[in-house]
Amino acid sequence: MLDDLQLDSITDPHAREVIQRLLNHIETVIAEVDRLKAENLLLRDEVNRLKGAQGRPTGPHGRTVAPDVSSDAERRVLRGRMRQPKIDQIAIHREVRCPVDPALLPPDAQYKGTVVVIVQDLELHSDNIRFLKEKWYAPSTGQTYLGPLPEGYDGQFGPQITSLAWLLSNVGQMSQSKIREVFRLAGIRVSSGHLGQILIQQANRDAEATEVAEASLAATPWQQVDHTVTRVNGDDQQCHILTTPLATVAHTHPGKDRLSTLDSLRNNRPRTFLWNAEAEAILFPRGLSAGVRRNRDLLPRDTVFDAAKLTHLLDTHVANAGRTQRQWIVEARALAAYRVATDEPVVQMLLSDDAPQLGGICAEHALCWVHDGRHYKKLRPRVAIHHEALRTFLEDYWAYYHEVRAYQEVPTATERARVEARFDTLFATVTDDDALDDRIAKTRVNRTELLQVLAHPELPLHNNAAELGCRARVRRRDVSFAPDGAQRAPVACRSDHGARPGAQPRCIVGYALTPPIIARIHCTHISKDNGS
Repeated sequence: MLDDLQLDSITDPHAREVIQRLLNHIETVIAEVDRLKAENLLLRDEVNRLKGAQGRPTGPHGRTVAPDVSSDAERRVLRGRMRQPKIDQIAIHREVRCPVDPALLPPDAQYKGTVVVIVQDLELHSDNIRFLKEKWYAPSTGQTYLGPLPEGYDGQFGPQITSLAWLLSNVGQMSQSKIREVFRLAGIRVSSGHLGQILIQQANRDAEATEVAEASLAATPWQQVDHTVTRVNGDDQQCHILTTPLATVAHTHPGKDRLSTLDSLRNNRPRTFLWNAEAEAILFPRGLSAGVRRNRDLLPRDTVFDAAKLTHLLDTHVANAGRTQRQWIVEARALAAYRVATDEPVVQMLLSDDAPQLGGICAEHALCWVHDGRHYKKLRPRVAIHHEALRTFLEDYWAYYHEVRAYQEVPTATERARVEARFDTLFATVTDDDALDDRIAKTRVNRTELLQVLAHPELPLHNNAAELGCRARVRRRDVSFAPDGAQRAPVACRSDHGARPGAQPRCIVGYALTPPIIARIHCTHISKDNGS
């Protein structure tokens, strides 16, 4: 729209300002019209659905296809193809000599050694074993003695089948029916029910999952976090994804509020609460009423309480607090207790998108540059000069992103000061587009969180690793029509699932490098009432 308009060519400053305001008003009106059109279509679809008719076609899996806001092209650093030597990384399992047929050799042929050729191959075949267990009987004791099976050989299927089933299910993202088909082609006869039991059996895996999560929390002082919706017993709950370079761990809770995220960071330990100076500092910006503050000050300080004790104290002394103010007090005490804990790994920094409930959980908070950049990609200016302003700014935006990446490679005090100054200059840009200027101002407000990487060069610049952890979870759900494929029967749960009345089920999933395969350890609560 108005491709030939150039505001700089208008000499009258008042006319230029009026035209600029009109153009921004046009952008606002068009955006509002687009929003109303989309809302109208949704309402028409709902009306048609209520009438028993079919709505508009949607994208894959019933979702409307969203506009592309990916920044892969801008973030990608083109590198020349580098062939890395792989010979040293290949384990040799056997050696086969390839002789020359003597009949082909002339009389004067001389032996000159061998030429090494390495070929990688993989065998997938059945290895069925008939165990002959010795049986002894002692008349003196009246007992029968049987020779034990080797470790890992319990039931009808050996440990290699169990490992391969988990590998195909969790790394290969294969459905149960396809895993059974692979086994059948390899000569293994296993029923769907038994394969399901192999995939969901919990023997010794809860403890391993907890250890994986604990090791991941203790490995680094920071964690990446993201959430995705997951179904538990027919209800939508939230899967909390925690990621470091070493592992990805998932916890499922009813919601994605601040306390649920804190539960995940604490590896589902029982909640503890503390009222100290730090809790007071966390609670101060909330603006409690004077009456609630007076009653709150009656509670004991510098004493750690469990949930039951805190509930009793709040009911007794702070009964005048409404639901929201009470939640603020509980959150502040929980965060204070977490930050001073000495008997558990305490995450110092959380890297996330700009979800409001994730701020203030840890001592420091870092934001994802990719999520921030998506807001700019979602802008849809219709006026040509606004479109050009957005294009120009995005070029500068991603050029600055690459400057920050370069700083990570060689962090120096001089370069840090320059990058900080460059941020202040770039995000002080003022254009003729009010929507773009508003978005720039929002990025400027997040300066501290976006530039955490300058003080901690080891931090990722984006939260993609956590998003990929969510994506694997979602793909698994789409393949198996459930949070975890093959789960169709009740399974035993961790004892803390029902530790307090009314407690919601939780599941924990950990990824750990476990030679010779990558194993995924999970625990999911399944209702025994409906067996879903």
